[in-house]
Amino acid sequence: MSEFYEGMAEVLEVEVEQITPEFELKNVDWNSLAIVSTIALADECFGVILNGRALDLCKTIADIENLIAAKKA
Repeated sequence: MSEFYEGMAEVLEVEVEQITPEFELKNVDWNSLAIVSTIALADECFGVILNGRALDLCKTIADIENLIAAKKA
C-alpha cells in the first residue's frame, strides 16, 4: 500500500505523511486530471482499472481503497 500512498501524494501534491485512509479529497484539487492519474496509479499498483465516475464520488482515500478492493474481488 505504501507505493499507492506515495503515488497518491504525488497526484494530490501533498506530503506522503498526509495520505491516510481518512484523508479528505475536498482539501486538495480533486479534479479530472487527479482522477485520471489515480486510475493509472491503481492500474500500476494493483492491476485494476477504476471507473472515473466512481472515483469522482470518492470523499476519502479509504473510499478509493474500497473501490480497488471491490475490483480485486
